Parts: sequence; C-alpha cells; structure tokens
Amino acid sequence: VQLVESGGGLVQAGGSLRLSCASSGSTFKINVMGWYRQAPGKQCELVATITIADGRTNYADSVKGRFTISRDNAKNTMYLQMNSLKSEDTAVYYCAARELAFGSYDYWGQGTQVTVSS
Repeated sequence: VQLVESGGGLVQAGGSLRLSCASSGSTFKINVMGWYRQAPGKQCELVATITIADGRTNYADSVKGRFTISRDNAKNTMYLQMNSLKSEDTAVYYCAARELAFGSYDYWGQGTQVTVSS
C-alpha cells in the first residue's frame, strides 16, 4: 500500500485547507485510516481517524468542530477538511493506514506541510 498526501500550504489564521491522501496498491487490506501531525519540537499527534467499512470517525479534542475526515472509497482517497485554522495547527500532516481494527499503523505517507500564519 502506498499513500501520497497533497494539499498542504500556507494559509492565514481563520482560513481553510483540504488535504488529500491517495492510496494505491493492496488497498483492500486497509481497515482504518488516519491523519497525524507533528509540529516542530512536539510529539506526533493523532488528529482524526476513519473506519473504511462503516465510515465511523474520531477526532482529537483540539480539532473537533473544525476538521472533518472523509473518504471516497471509489477513488481510494481520504480527505481532511480543515476550517477555522489556528497557528497551533501548523505542522507536517501525515496520512496513515492500518490493516487491523486496532494497533499501530502499517503504512505512512511522506507528509505535507501546513503553515498557518497569525
């Protein structure tokens, strides 16, 4: 399974961005996908997850109400719509996928930079 993120960039605080994660290869193996982010000097943080089979989603408290994770199964693409962006959302965003319902992620993208200017 290969994952490729796109859509990062520079945006002003209060603005919006949509990240995409295109998956290819043995995508039938994927059970859960998620977005992580890592800001300079900080630990990697799980932002949101989505279960492929039923579309169930979960969000970190820091992004609830502002970010929306979704997936177009026909296109094998996952999205992260980010609204009301804050400077603290600045980070490298990674998409990830795992084969099991729980546990560590098996596949990772290369990351895309999101910078929010205040």
